[in-house]
Amino acid sequence: MAEAYIIDAVRTPMGKRGGGLSGIHPADLSAHVLRVLVERTAIDPAAVDDVVWGCVDTVGGQAGNIGRTGWLAAGFPEHVPGVTVDRQCGSSQQAVHFAAQAVLSGTADLVVAGGVQNMSAIPIGSALLGSDQLGFPVAYGPGSGSTGWQARYGDEAVTQFRGAELMADKWGISREDMEEYALTSHRRAVAATDAGHFDAELAPIAGVELDEGPRRDTSREKLAELKTLSEGGKLTAGLASQISDGSAALLVASERAVAEHGLTPRARVHHMSVRGDDPVFMLSAPIPATRHALAKTGLRASDIDVVEINEAFASVVLAWEKEIDIDPERVNPNGGAIALGHPLGATGAKLMTTLLGELERRGARYGLQTMCEGGGTANVTIVERLG
Repeated sequence: MAEAYIIDAVRTPMGKRGGGLSGIHPADLSAHVLRVLVERTAIDPAAVDDVVWGCVDTVGGQAGNIGRTGWLAAGFPEHVPGVTVDRQCGSSQQAVHFAAQAVLSGTADLVVAGGVQNMSAIPIGSALLGSDQLGFPVAYGPGSGSTGWQARYGDEAVTQFRGAELMADKWGISREDMEEYALTSHRRAVAATDAGHFDAELAPIAGVELDEGPRRDTSREKLAELKTLSEGGKLTAGLASQISDGSAALLVASERAVAEHGLTPRARVHHMSVRGDDPVFMLSAPIPATRHALAKTGLRASDIDVVEINEAFASVVLAWEKEIDIDPERVNPNGGAIALGHPLGATGAKLMTTLLGELERRGARYGLQTMCEGGGTANVTIVERLG
């Protein structure tokens, strides 16, 4: 049976909004991790069949197929193509899926997958700006102006903030519950940083050597002082992922490529899937997606040694934990996006990079990655550590 192997993975530190990576062009952020990945794996870049790159808000410096642009900015061969994927927050996780699917199908042997986002330079939602008849900018969102969408879902605004509040209400999650979770995320991220857990996966750039997001001085009291994002709501900025800049890349190879290039795989892709859920709730899809993945593989939640689920909002992870019934100590053990940041198009690859490292530290077997995505979808990837 054909296999898809993950050879290596690397990421930049996650830069905070306006921080050390904010002035770096997305193509150069991409080029940096691509060069480091090629160096670490010692592959001939001319042997790469494709570059599959995740990115959201592909405007400005992220426009024009940033996957291809980043590869060329790295100085690599022009004959190697590139494509940019937008599955919202799951874009670079989907890039890994597409890379693995190409290898499994036998149509490719070496594929680079990853993603990039400079949210400081190109704010979230920049691609959702149109103009009216007078040329003034007008924001629009999913289904805006669509009679079919409005007939099915109504004309109330569909936003991630509303979805996160709906999840907190449906699953009975209090603000205090979310503040405790957010505090844990920061504490775990700080502890992981101090213990050097991220050192092997990081590719420092522009003088930035460590993730800029974790807050050593946060506390329950400070989180409790923050204003809610909406009147009468529970969510605050401290309970949401941080706006960040960064890039990450992985090399996916076939069994033939492993033999021909003398590569040593770190893991094999055991399962890939994506499922949808209510687009108004938007962020709940990791729950049915994880159930689907476990059912397809015959694995139980207790078989999963480490989980990386994106902390878009604290309510997303807490609801998922209630439904999946998994040991919370196995979930985001090094902190998550609340502390470390969420550079939209890069986060999927970034989470996989961290997941591989944690599996190796624990000598564990199975790791599961999932994340909520705009439109109410969620990818799930299960990998098996090798070696």
